[in-house]
Amino acid sequence: MSVYLVSVCEITNMNDNLKSYAQQSAELITKYGGSYVVRGPAIEVLEGLELNNKSLIIAEFPDVVSIKEFLEGDDYQAIRHLRDGTGIYDIGIFNGAQQG
Repeated sequence: MSVYLVSVCEITNMNDNLKSYAQQSAELITKYGGSYVVRGPAIEVLEGLELNNKSLIIAEFPDVVSIKEFLEGDDYQAIRHLRDGTGIYDIGIFNGAQQG
């Protein structure tokens, strides 16, 4: 069953470093077997306030090991600093929904 890397991001300082981070991390997600399911702000917030001014990023991976290899690998660690000082990031790993 697939697992998901979910990030809720409040960008407070969009800059060239963050743009570079976004481009490079997208390439790495693919390299480590992942693919984006959702990437960006809500088209419309229907209820509540928590999603206002935030982006949701959901990447699907085959397993938790792949996510850990992505996040802990030298490739990602070399670019992670590019998002420092650009916002608030809440990140977690989630199981996919059970079928049936």
